[in-house]
Amino acid sequence: MRVHLGSDHAGLELKDHLVAWLREQGHEPVDHGPFVHDALDDYPVFCLRAAEAVAAERVAGEDSLGVVIGGSGNGEQMAANKVQGVRCALVWSEETAVLAREHNDANVVSVGGRMHSVDDMTRFVEVFLGTDFTGDERHVRRIGQLASYETTRELPPLPDSARGHEQG
Repeated sequence: MRVHLGSDHAGLELKDHLVAWLREQGHEPVDHGPFVHDALDDYPVFCLRAAEAVAAERVAGEDSLGVVIGGSGNGEQMAANKVQGVRCALVWSEETAVLAREHNDANVVSVGGRMHSVDDMTRFVEVFLGTDFTGDERHVRRIGQLASYETTRELPPLPDSARGHEQG
């Protein structure tokens, strides 16, 4: 599987570790940078490129995934989620890695290089890459609502449970 990676200076060490680890596991890592430590670098530069590559390859019918890495993973997740067609999940445990794929069909994972050990974060990425989307109707429906909003900017209709509490 092709795996696109992007980070900032705080995630550089983990990214470099993951590039080597992914190769050892038989994956094809694509490193979008950075390639040297610069404490003033900007994560959107690298994370947007990794996310754009995942989105483009998925449109082309390829099954690539992405990993974005920062100090906490928060900003990197936000950057990746700006790319149309990307669903990036911030992962901090094996369970969140599983749910990101099974329920949300996330195609990019974000991890915080300063939040866990390298072994733990490598395991989170391993679980993410090894988990499939369940395809359950409720998850497909929810992802469809997000995708529709992403392109139309029209809110999904309120369910019956919200009637009488409409805003505006």
